[in-house]
Amino acid sequence: MNSLNFYIVDVFAESKYTGNQLAVFTNAADITSEQMQVIAKEINYSETTFLTSIEQKSGGYDVRIFTPKQELPFAGHPTLGTAYVLQREIIKHPVPKIFLNLKVGQIPVTVEYADHAVECMWMQQKAPTFHQILAAETIAEILKIQPDEIDSRFPIQEVSTGVPFIIVPLKTLETVKRIKVNQDKYFQLINTTDAKCILAFCSETYHPNNQLNVRVFCDYLGIPEDPATGSANGCLAGYLAEYSYFGKQKISVRVEQGYEIKRPSLLLLEAEKKDTAIEVYVGGKVIMVARGEFV
Repeated sequence: MNSLNFYIVDVFAESKYTGNQLAVFTNAADITSEQMQVIAKEINYSETTFLTSIEQKSGGYDVRIFTPKQELPFAGHPTLGTAYVLQREIIKHPVPKIFLNLKVGQIPVTVEYADHAVECMWMQQKAPTFHQILAAETIAEILKIQPDEIDSRFPIQEVSTGVPFIIVPLKTLETVKRIKVNQDKYFQLINTTDAKCILAFCSETYHPNNQLNVRVFCDYLGIPEDPATGSANGCLAGYLAEYSYFGKQKISVRVEQGYEIKRPSLLLLEAEKKDTAIEVYVGGKVIMVARGEFV
């Protein structure tokens, strides 16, 4: 295998060493799927991406996403982080949008600039689909909380914008902070669900400027807890609009995640229910941390 160039970025980060870490390999056209998986395991971040062509195909760049355990058809922070590296290191001039060709399809990323530098990036996710509704007692056992700590005004439901997540509405931040996943019960449940990861949220926050606090658990993918999850929060955005969580079918909110694992993150969510579909956008900042070479 020839040497491979890579970059490390922090996604959904307000400063260095916060947000969700991502490694992006920019010259991966000639390596195999097996080699990509081994490298992702070596990096051992929640995801690693591989740019398999620096030439556009159908108006977009071909990208593959791997967790330490498997390839994913879509993931949120890898989409934004890879688009950031593309703009900064490959394209090298301001463009309004960058399109990534992922397994789930082509995903557009809108780029906002300040003084010609990237300020914020937004991805439009696939329209959410809504699936199985789960019992409060079942989820309470998994999260080691009481059923009455779950907000019964809204369903516990599998939602997908490309990768499905189980969305769990909770009443208080104290409950969210206290979650400890029962591994046996968790793995029993995901044998019966399409979604393999759980997003729990509440409307109490650490910081008054934010509207929601979130935690995401993905042991099935080798990620016990994720510090910032764009795909899961896209599902959450669709859920909030579908069920008028804030009293309306259009939302624009700031979401904090990762505080319990010392990687504070900020995600920006926008969604609106229009006719039969919901438009979902997830945004945030990306910060370059390092560059290097696999030899």
